[in-house]
Amino acid sequence: MGGIPKAGIPLRTVKSFVIRIGRMTAAQKQAYEAQWPLLGLSATEAFDQQRSFGRIAPLVFEIGFGMGQSLITMAQAHPDWNYIGVEVHPPGVGNVLRLGAEAGLTNLKVYKADAKAVLADCIADNTLDRVQIFFPDPWHKTRHHKRRLIQGEFVQELRPKMKIGGVLHLATDWEPYAKHMMNVLSAAEGFSNCHGAGAYTSEHERPPTKFEQRGQRLGHGVWDMLFKRDS
Repeated sequence: MGGIPKAGIPLRTVKSFVIRIGRMTAAQKQAYEAQWPLLGLSATEAFDQQRSFGRIAPLVFEIGFGMGQSLITMAQAHPDWNYIGVEVHPPGVGNVLRLGAEAGLTNLKVYKADAKAVLADCIADNTLDRVQIFFPDPWHKTRHHKRRLIQGEFVQELRPKMKIGGVLHLATDWEPYAKHMMNVLSAAEGFSNCHGAGAYTSEHERPPTKFEQRGQRLGHGVWDMLFKRDS
């Protein structure tokens, strides 16, 4: 039954992910074992960009990269930027490590962890130039809306980790969640819409996913929004 928690039992907190059932393919497992020592980041220690990448460059942080193809495409398109991807789904982590190795990327690192924990425990304030959250779980049912990642509290946890002028890029293919995101970010202290109050945009460099392309062929919409940290 719900209600008051028993003594000694912590209240349930909203995580940035949902564990999905799935096993790595042989190729993904092989890539994970071979590439994790090169591309993996520890969620138990502070992130150091110079040590991790061997340079200081604009830093992009993507939460929930799925199978990782769009993250790989963006890292290839911007070799002068450094990219960090965060995902908990093992096949996705294995796949992005495989793709990153095949592409010979040196500007990509990966966490296999809860992004909220990584932000709290590893990422210093005023570090991130760009944060990307593409197609997070919309939690369609009303009683599950509290589980949505994009909430005012999370946005304010994220805010200090971004540099002043840093950009938060959100995307969803679920219109009610798009409206929810827009309301949350429009009301968020320290942020402004890069394209004007209440505006969605198609002016972005996010490559379309296979799932998105299939949805567009079926007439489904996609909503992108970019917000800048002002203070």
